[in-house]
Amino acid sequence: MAGYIADLSMVAILIIGITAFMGVMTNGVGEKVFGGKKRSEFVDQSARFQTGWKSVGGKKK
Repeated sequence: MAGYIADLSMVAILIIGITAFMGVMTNGVGEKVFGGKKRSEFVDQSARFQTGWKSVGGKKK
């Protein structure tokens, strides 16, 4: 019974991991192929909002 549970949990972890990895890869390919000029629209907007903010945490090297 312990072997069955171990096998079931390993397969479940592999299925979830592969599904998550495929989602990330598909998103990356989609952005490269279909992104066009607005590929970094949200990153640029976020950077504009954060202009002038104080840095917090950690030391800059």
